[in-house]
Amino acid sequence: MASPDINTEDFSAAVDYLTSRDDVNPDKIGIAGICGWGGMALNAAAMDTRIKATVTSTMYDMSRVIANGYFDYEKDQTLLKKERMERRKALNEERTMDYRNRNYKRDGGVVDPLPADAPQFVKDYYDYYKTKRGYHPRSPNSNDGWNLTSALSFMNMPLLTYADEIESPVLMIHGEKAHSRYFSEDAFKKLKGNNKELLIVPGASHTDLYDNMDKIPFDKIAAFFHKYLG
Repeated sequence: MASPDINTEDFSAAVDYLTSRDDVNPDKIGIAGICGWGGMALNAAAMDTRIKATVTSTMYDMSRVIANGYFDYEKDQTLLKKERMERRKALNEERTMDYRNRNYKRDGGVVDPLPADAPQFVKDYYDYYKTKRGYHPRSPNSNDGWNLTSALSFMNMPLLTYADEIESPVLMIHGEKAHSRYFSEDAFKKLKGNNKELLIVPGASHTDLYDNMDKIPFDKIAAFFHKYLG
């Protein structure tokens, strides 16, 4: 399963461990989050003041996309509220069935086989998760997907509520051609202070920033961490 609370806590649990080590300077701990964990990283940075620098790459605001669907700005609020309620009803009915069956229905992962008319970003996901490039037998997206009812907690708990209170440095990286670019652009507008930066990588798609060594700005990431943690 995925959870806005548990997956945010994962970052702080890692910081707990690092601060207990004699070979780690507790004042120089940074985090990095990719895709959905980019949103969780921002949430952790807002909560955990021990985190001194944060990098997000190709960030997804999971609570926003689950609550509103993709490109929520194309729908009015009345319609979004109606859709959310209908989905809540269906997912809570599923919770009942899951408990009775002692089994958890999965969301199906990345669509397979790939429809010919699939949006480009779905084709990109397929190319990553369903091929040798990124397939792994334990990857939910490569196989049967996440616990379907995980969506309920994301829908009800906006991750970036307190992003405007992050005082530590933040570098947000996104691809110019990524369907998800608006997540980083909108989140960046919430950030305050002169130690925040948004970097748009020319020509990069969403999944390019997973593993495309020619697109990922490693030098920029290293320079950011050296500047604020060095």
